[in-house]
Amino acid sequence: MAKVIAIANQKGGVGKTTTAINLAASLAVLEYKTLLIDADPQANSTTGNGFDLKNIQLSLYDCMINDTPAAQVILECELPNLFLLPSQLDLVGAEIELINLTGREYVLRKALEAEINNYDFIVIDCSPSLGLITVNALTAADSVIIPVQCEYFALEGLGKLLNTIKIVQSRLNSNLKIEGILMTMYDGRLRLSNQVVEEIKNHFNNMVFNTILHRNTKLGEAPSFGKPVLLYDAESTGSINYLNLAKEILQKNNMTKIKSAKKIIENN
Repeated sequence: MAKVIAIANQKGGVGKTTTAINLAASLAVLEYKTLLIDADPQANSTTGNGFDLKNIQLSLYDCMINDTPAAQVILECELPNLFLLPSQLDLVGAEIELINLTGREYVLRKALEAEINNYDFIVIDCSPSLGLITVNALTAADSVIIPVQCEYFALEGLGKLLNTIKIVQSRLNSNLKIEGILMTMYDGRLRLSNQVVEEIKNHFNNMVFNTILHRNTKLGEAPSFGKPVLLYDAESTGSINYLNLAKEILQKNNMTKIKSAKKIIENN
């Protein structure tokens, strides 16, 4: 059964989509079959994996609104073991169309039921809002990663997101855990970056990932080529950071042993 991880923060520009694309790619490189779900109407996770929106016939909207089976929508990415459930601008309309639906918070979870056993990981890129689509993602997820940029207003809005997570935990998904707070856009040359990391770690302790994502030119360039940074420049700081994050998540969930055991069985 797949572990479902939502990447969420209602604050824009924190590296949420970058994290979704590159964490999913890193897990795939480590030979874990991974499905990336683009739950953001901006569809940056879709274009960031090299897909032209003009050629997307079916999207997450169809799964959630038209009951189209996810298997008919999922696309195979360039990277082995990586698959995408794409988005399009019409996902904006899903918020309105779902609002009067009974059990509207569970639509995404139901849409994924048939696929949950086909992957090791499912990573959901949420939109920069706390709307109904994001609530659906949190209701479908086992855990949530919260990207926080190493800048002055790092803590702004974080309380509101944590409150939303608590509401989802109490009313919709009691199994939802916080996988961790992820520090992004770190620049070791700036005193501010170090102060923000120290402040977040002091405030949230063990909730903060050990892996810190550094500012990296290659990370910014890769989406314009429609590639995860691992395919664009495998030796870049961005590639190394995201591989380290993937490994930290695997260790945290005791999944490295499971995978090695799988390999032994397969080899025999």
